[in-house]
Amino acid sequence: MNKVDKYIDKIKNWKDETILLREICLECGLEEDFKWMHPCYTHYGKNIVLIHGFKDYCALLFHKGALLSDFEKLLIQQTENVQAARQIRFTSIEDISSLRPIIKTYIFEAIEIEKEGLEVKKKETSEYEVPQELTEEFAENPDLENAFYNLTEGRQRGYLIHFSQAKQSKTRIARIKKLTPKIFEGKGYNER
Repeated sequence: MNKVDKYIDKIKNWKDETILLREICLECGLEEDFKWMHPCYTHYGKNIVLIHGFKDYCALLFHKGALLSDFEKLLIQQTENVQAARQIRFTSIEDISSLRPIIKTYIFEAIEIEKEGLEVKKKETSEYEVPQELTEEFAENPDLENAFYNLTEGRQRGYLIHFSQAKQSKTRIARIKKLTPKIFEGKGYNER
């Protein structure tokens, strides 16, 4: 039994839906793999789609979904910070069955995008807004500002996103205070 079979055997929700999505992916000539603890389908080693289940839906995640034409307006950007990936969400096996030919069209388009070597233009770190609370902390602590800008761009982005996601100023301030030691250590906000 391979990893995908084991995964399907253990899942409690969306089992039939996962099996059908798997079948569709394989019918499109994709190779099956298991990455990020989910069934992943590739074309010559390049990631095309991932199947994953959530509480309220299961989804087919297109790794470069932002480049798909989305002629049926099915693709969902999970959060504003997800730049490349897009999902098609399903809440029943009937949803998948009725969309089967369309799903295949999206998969074939995703394969073509990969064959052409197209890449999603990602937002530059400098394009992310620096929360006012962080700017104020930099003014009070220039060493923190220096440490922050010495981080890799990916780590800077992670912090900016994490700080900005807090709705209240006091939460943003608390996050900044809590994570200041990690910034000085040169680590990302979710690194140990």
